[in-house]
Amino acid sequence: MKIAVIALGKIGLPLAVQFASKGHEVVGVDVNQAVVDLVNEAKEPFPGEAHLQEMLSALVPAGKLRATTNYADAVPGADAVVLVVPLFVDKDANPDFGWMDTATAELASHLTPNTLVAYETTLPVGTTRTRWKPALEAGSGLVEGKDFHLVFSPERVLTGRVFEDLRKYPKLVGGLSDAGAAKAVEFYEAVLDFDERPDLVRGNGVWDLGSAEASELAKLAETTYRDVNIGLANQFARFAATTGIDIYQVIAASNSQPYSHIHQPGIAVGGHCIPVYPRLYLWNDPEATVVRAARAANADMPEYTIGLLEGAFGDLTGARVVVLGAAYRGGVKETAFSGVFDAVESITRRGGTALVHDPLYTDAELEKLGFLPYHFGEAVDAAVVQADHSEYRELTPADLPGVKAFIDGRRVSTAEKWDGVTYRVIGKA
Repeated sequence: MKIAVIALGKIGLPLAVQFASKGHEVVGVDVNQAVVDLVNEAKEPFPGEAHLQEMLSALVPAGKLRATTNYADAVPGADAVVLVVPLFVDKDANPDFGWMDTATAELASHLTPNTLVAYETTLPVGTTRTRWKPALEAGSGLVEGKDFHLVFSPERVLTGRVFEDLRKYPKLVGGLSDAGAAKAVEFYEAVLDFDERPDLVRGNGVWDLGSAEASELAKLAETTYRDVNIGLANQFARFAATTGIDIYQVIAASNSQPYSHIHQPGIAVGGHCIPVYPRLYLWNDPEATVVRAARAANADMPEYTIGLLEGAFGDLTGARVVVLGAAYRGGVKETAFSGVFDAVESITRRGGTALVHDPLYTDAELEKLGFLPYHFGEAVDAAVVQADHSEYRELTPADLPGVKAFIDGRRVSTAEKWDGVTYRVIGKA
């Protein structure tokens, strides 16, 4: 097959590589010329994705994968086009389709008959049918269901382990017609491999959910569940801290039977997915009070955590406080919706000087994000763990000279390591 992948980001590029690894001819399209050049040089444009570099090194020289900024080079004659362009949420929690609209218009203007078009970007329910179908038909002059087929198939992977997750989880598809869904099943079966999953009633593989809307909701539901679950864990943790209860023992005890799956509390819920997709769900279902309350509870956790710091340390006026971790989670160089922003703002509002450390970022990169860089060995009054980087598990007071309070927002350490320092963790008094 000839396959076009639109947007070579942290999901799109591994997808393109996966498709090419199955022997297909893949052309990736991206608006960033630097990304295109790096891919064509067989160099990974971003670090941290397992096996990406070794696969690029094999596939690009073999002519199985190349990149371009030109839709006219990639789309005409393609058997399948997979689009993974980002969708953003504005400050009022409304979806901003700007980038996707532009990409869809470009795709439509070059679309040729007999192409399967699959959107993998997470969307509000109904978007594939009510927005992308008419846009593609208007821009191409073709008729969906007759001249081309349109489906929604959500990505279900985490950056850093995309290839592993592609094998591990069923690939969900939903079409606008039975014929389109059948083509999507055939396509994904030809480009993906699946691990054995005897725990799944349907078995691992490509699952047709019966409609694009069901497939859209499946992605929103699985991600919103995580946000609601974390929100509940955070509520339990805040209560436990007022009563002298160790919430981590409680969670372990609760989860020891098969009907409880309580997640872990923490300083923040970040990333492109969990903080965003519940808002897309709320856009469809504004009366979902449980979802709204959980989102608000999680959004408040950085402020709550700095409140713990204030209680442990005292007045923060003039204090030098290092926030450990700019990334939204450990081992991933990405700051999307990271708790670092609210934590720094909260420290500053209380009169403290907020510093930021992250082993994945240079000083220049931290400064570009608006932060004051910190280096281990420099004097500091207090520290707050925001990202669970593995490096932070080995920290001791010697790394943070003068530290008087250590707020462990990700439970990466223990009180025993902080002799003479006031140690606090979310969910324990």
